[in-house]
Amino acid sequence: MNKNSVLHERKTRKVSQNPFIQTIHTADPSAHVWDDGRMYIYASRDMDPPRGCDLMDHYHVYSSEDLVNWRDEGEILWSGDVEWGRPEGGFMWAPDCAYRNGKYYFYFPHPSDTRWNDSWKVGVAVSDHPAKDFKSIGYIEGLGGDCMIDPCVFVDDDDKVYMYYGGGGMCLGGEMNDDMVSMKEEMHWMTGLEDFHEATWVFKRNDWYYLTYSDNHPENNRLLYAMSKNPLGPWEYKGVYLEPTGCDTSHGSVVNFKGDWYALYHCCDISHRGNLRSICIDPIVFNEDGTMQTVVQSRNGRLPVVPAPAPARRIEIYTAKDASLEGSVHPEEEGQSIFGSVLRGFDTPDSSVTFFGVEGFEGGRVNIGFYYAARRVPAPLAKLRLFVNDQELTLLNFPWTGSVSNFTGYANITVNLNPGAVNTIKLAADSGELSLEAISAEPLD
Repeated sequence: MNKNSVLHERKTRKVSQNPFIQTIHTADPSAHVWDDGRMYIYASRDMDPPRGCDLMDHYHVYSSEDLVNWRDEGEILWSGDVEWGRPEGGFMWAPDCAYRNGKYYFYFPHPSDTRWNDSWKVGVAVSDHPAKDFKSIGYIEGLGGDCMIDPCVFVDDDDKVYMYYGGGGMCLGGEMNDDMVSMKEEMHWMTGLEDFHEATWVFKRNDWYYLTYSDNHPENNRLLYAMSKNPLGPWEYKGVYLEPTGCDTSHGSVVNFKGDWYALYHCCDISHRGNLRSICIDPIVFNEDGTMQTVVQSRNGRLPVVPAPAPARRIEIYTAKDASLEGSVHPEEEGQSIFGSVLRGFDTPDSSVTFFGVEGFEGGRVNIGFYYAARRVPAPLAKLRLFVNDQELTLLNFPWTGSVSNFTGYANITVNLNPGAVNTIKLAADSGELSLEAISAEPLD
């Protein structure tokens, strides 16, 4: 078996994990299945190290064809792309996406003024693709204001489109125009909901419409739901479908994938901090009368629903021989590695490894994979700072694998690279203890 096949086998999971996105911290998952059959997750991002929700400033997309192996499709929008947005940035909270007219419409809440809490608007970005090339085109006139966040757009079977959003105890909905960027009618109250807080999500199953949302539970939010025969209600409250996950907040979506229904939500199991969240997925069961059973929150172990993806057509691998080492990072012979040696260390603040000549292929989105081993002590997570072409991008998580010799860990993130084998990838010490076997580069475009 060649090295590419070995690394593909190591990164391909046989069973699921929860949280299923671990490399960076994500929240507020909006799940959709488009015509290519993949599930796409549009998520907000908790920035690490955290200060609060005011730092949430970027949106990533993830996709999977088996709900076990997930690919970071990369960042699709940040506050710097929003020409009308708050000058200081931040405050990019729960988004949604809809497909119509051959285009993907991405909706996101964002303030337009330094006084953020009463200047919310619903922004729109558009693309011909589900996970790249989104361009901000403005905001929906007439929507927004004090606490009005968490847009959800639902396209019904008759091709009518509805917008929902809300916060601070108020949930509104209304029909949109065919252009997907303006309202056909004024928004009005969604009646029949009990203890509404935020996080509106609407979906349809059989001839029932469902509106799910977060409540004001005094300790940690729960997710509740209501049902109706009409997309704009009136709604009949039905109860709790997701108990608290350990976070102060709760936000979720419900989607059908290959005939089965799934609940998406976030927790803080990785960080144990409510402002560093991670997204999860679990099956959801419906009763004969259409009501939902309470989700059983799992952590690992479900089988894939389709076979694992085939190996990439082209993937480039980089090891210790392609790197420059600084500080305490050093190569060490490792009998279990197909590369002869692995990189150990990252023990001091000045420790780093830089890979030179990383292939950017034709340029654009390249998924960078990390093959590693990490142990839980002295920190619950190993963390490294990622630099791409000398620019620091983000802090990466490397969850424990049992020991620094158990190379079963795989993390991935998509970044934009220059064409050709001219790029540098640098990983610098932050915290924790890990060993690095290799990194890989795989083109997405």
